[in-house]
Amino acid sequence: MSPQPVAPSEVVDRLRAAGCVFAEDEARLLVTAAVTPADLERLVVQRTSGLPLEQVLGWVEFCGLRIIVKPRVFVPRRRTGLLVKRAAPLIRPGAVVVDLCCGTGAVGAVLLTGEPTLTLYAVDIDPSATACAKENIAPLGGTALTGDLFAPLPPGQLGRVDLVVANAPYVPTDAIARMPPEARLHEARVALDGGPDGLEVQRRLVAAAGDWLAPGGHLLVETSAGQAPHTAAIFARHGLTPRVVHSRKLDATVVTGTA
Repeated sequence: MSPQPVAPSEVVDRLRAAGCVFAEDEARLLVTAAVTPADLERLVVQRTSGLPLEQVLGWVEFCGLRIIVKPRVFVPRRRTGLLVKRAAPLIRPGAVVVDLCCGTGAVGAVLLTGEPTLTLYAVDIDPSATACAKENIAPLGGTALTGDLFAPLPPGQLGRVDLVVANAPYVPTDAIARMPPEARLHEARVALDGGPDGLEVQRRLVAAAGDWLAPGGHLLVETSAGQAPHTAAIFARHGLTPRVVHSRKLDATVVTGTA
């Protein structure tokens, strides 16, 4: 017997019962994405089992773009729009830009859309992330590389990078257990875990950035409001003049350092 179509009201009720706060909005997205009633049932089951909506749909809207999202890959948050907003005015035509700890490559994709002449490298240590990033940035002319921080970049770019943007993992290890299950259970731990104080990856990143940045180049790192003074101090220790910017609207914090 063929599966019976699931009425939208039933979808809303099931999503709400599973704890989805925006059940009506999610139901509309799932119904739109489904090709058949059986397909809708599959999507609803995935969502009510706890899979992030973005991974169920296979995409997320970020800064006006539809970004492809794959299983286990970090889902770009709305707050990371501040990183894009701070980076965009610093970019000139033909600049070399590196999106470190890129996840889906969302930040790089938005920057490339705004300035198609960029040479953009999106780097992540997780091969699943860079495979996803490639789908998002390759059509725009970007390059996705797999490896630890700056290691996979072409040696010829040493000292020539105009801008580095990084949403490096900054959740303290002990705090991961308190994260929402959608992130904790369905995103790669390497994309979340910033070490005991959340600053471990930032320290390594900032320490290495100076060798890659061109004179007058910029490093932008997303962090938390509480960590920002410590992140800024790390910048200063490595010769970068830091500036902390916070957005209440996005609940986001970015530290910018200039070489």
